[in-house]
Amino acid sequence: MVILKDIGEHELLTIISQYCDYGIACDRNKNGDDAAILDIDSGKQLVVTTDVLVENVHFSDRTTPPQSIGYRAVTANLSDIAAMGAIPLGITVGLSLREDVTVNWLKAVYQGMEQSLKPYHINIVGGDITRSKINTIAITALGQVKPENIIYRHTAKQGDLILITGYHGLSKAGLELLLYPHKYSHISSKIKDKVMFAHQYPKPRLDVIKRLYREFPEMMIAGMDSSDGLADAIIQICEQSRVGAKINLSQVKVAPELVQVTNNHKKAIDWTFYGGEDFELVLCTSAKIAEYLYKSGGEDCQIIGEITTAKNIEIIDPENNHLKLLLNRSKIFQHF
Repeated sequence: MVILKDIGEHELLTIISQYCDYGIACDRNKNGDDAAILDIDSGKQLVVTTDVLVENVHFSDRTTPPQSIGYRAVTANLSDIAAMGAIPLGITVGLSLREDVTVNWLKAVYQGMEQSLKPYHINIVGGDITRSKINTIAITALGQVKPENIIYRHTAKQGDLILITGYHGLSKAGLELLLYPHKYSHISSKIKDKVMFAHQYPKPRLDVIKRLYREFPEMMIAGMDSSDGLADAIIQICEQSRVGAKINLSQVKVAPELVQVTNNHKKAIDWTFYGGEDFELVLCTSAKIAEYLYKSGGEDCQIIGEITTAKNIEIIDPENNHLKLLLNRSKIFQHF
């Protein structure tokens, strides 16, 4: 088995370059120099985001095959671009790799990146490589957006409806099954495959942003993605906008697979709010835009509440009029 130590840096760069030029948006004249040059449309602003994935923190052999590592690394950045209301232009990839990494492992990582990028006709336009004692992947994504279309976290206002895309908690369920397969041996293969796929191959919601542009070219929306969990997104939007929220628990759809995995409705709701790594969108906007997304997205979109002037975030259960729970910041994942 060939490892990086055996081939040297120049051969390594030759291998990587195969994944940097493909698709209809490719311009080979923009790769191979000291930096990439990208065109940006007139009247738009550049959006830049970076995510760092570290071995045994964000991925491991136990939970993430190499192709999924590359896919998830790209998705995390494309999700941030979508969360700003932007359309991606390209990415750069920084790698810090152990010298005993196999060439096949590296190729699979790049194949995963290619799998995530290809539907959006985006290229890898540059990057850097260095030797390290631990594998680390740092991706920077570049996008463009009209100033009036930027989605900020601090612009939510009273009366906005809170809309979320997709189901939350499936990635958490997938991770649990990957970490503790013996605990879930009774779960059907169909459910196992779905939740593990949700964890290993999440989808950035660029499709929602493109749909919004087609219908509302001058859209005004507050929001962010839910990479750190649904509860985290709601709390951050409210804190930065200096508003509160009421969340109607009956409007928060819990994925049927989540109920099957947890076999506990309370835990299923807990994972829905605090699971993380679903890479969905949490948007606060007018009733007109929210209703459009809800009706055009079917089960894929849920209107779960509204923004208020209060400074707290209530979770209201209509079946129990006396139950008013506050979102719990202490349950949100933080690196430090």
